[in-house]
Amino acid sequence: MLRKLLIALVSGCLFLAIAVALVFWMQREVLEQSLHVEAEQVLNVPAGSTPNGLLLQLEQQGALRGAFWLRLTWRLQGYVQPLHTGEYQLEPGMTVAQLLEKWRTGDILQHRVTLVEGWNFQQVRAALARQEKLKQTLGEASNSDIMRELGQANVHPEGRFFPDTYNFVRGQSDLDILRQANQRLQQVLAEEWAERADDLPYKNPDEALIMASIIEKETGVAHEREEISGVFNRRLKIGMLLQTDPTVIYGMGDNYTGKITRADLRRPTPYNTYVIAGLPPTPIAMVGREAIYAALHPKAGKSLYFVARGDGSHVFSNTLAEHNKAVREYQIKRRADYRSSPAPAVAE
Repeated sequence: MLRKLLIALVSGCLFLAIAVALVFWMQREVLEQSLHVEAEQVLNVPAGSTPNGLLLQLEQQGALRGAFWLRLTWRLQGYVQPLHTGEYQLEPGMTVAQLLEKWRTGDILQHRVTLVEGWNFQQVRAALARQEKLKQTLGEASNSDIMRELGQANVHPEGRFFPDTYNFVRGQSDLDILRQANQRLQQVLAEEWAERADDLPYKNPDEALIMASIIEKETGVAHEREEISGVFNRRLKIGMLLQTDPTVIYGMGDNYTGKITRADLRRPTPYNTYVIAGLPPTPIAMVGREAIYAALHPKAGKSLYFVARGDGSHVFSNTLAEHNKAVREYQIKRRADYRSSPAPAVAE
């Protein structure tokens, strides 16, 4: 009797060992198999998705085999957290084990949207609207409604977003990007304001931001920013009109068609610095850190005027007579290849 029990016990253990070995062998086989995809593709994982459902879906599509064993493996490994919502990149040669690891770590496909220095808010909204992977929530919302959603009620949106490249995943919204960009702008402005030079004509950081936006639109030549800031700072201090074309253009809105006339310079708008004293009421564009720095660190000197050379750079003058001479040389007798911005860099 004892011998029979011993034989039964040994047989049972042997059977269990074989069963366990078979399970591990099957798990290894299904985990090490390559996904049957011929080209890169994206697996979209909606909110509430489970590994069970996704594995069955992939098996039905012929992308893998052994969904049952894979579901068992997932459970035995103790993964109980919900899957991260988003998109997962599937590539030829990727193993099922690598796919499960992506699910475990939430390695979601990242998308990018770039907001560019010098853009106005209308251009920002248009760029976000072109992003098909972003959840579009702005629609026909007014600018004031958008700022209210961002916790910036009664704040004009122009210049209130930091130009940068922002990563996002499918399911994030256009408002999420604006919130990131707005918070980033506030952070950069606060950092630069804390390190500002002495004796500036600004009452608060907002006025510095307005000046930075003018500098951003006036020049694309990096080393000129602080010199242009110096001109405008000296003008503010002595009560001289800024007389800067970018503010006029911004105030013209859709009426601007690429040319400013004398009538435009005389026409009063809140942004026409040929007419109004001091700074315009709001920024006129998005600004980078460099323009903010320049606004807060104007270059010392005596120049009160500058005129475009036609190659993207400017000639600075201390007196009106010198300025008029430069205008005659560089504006009235314009070169054939005249341009207001620097030539683009040539890739080597």
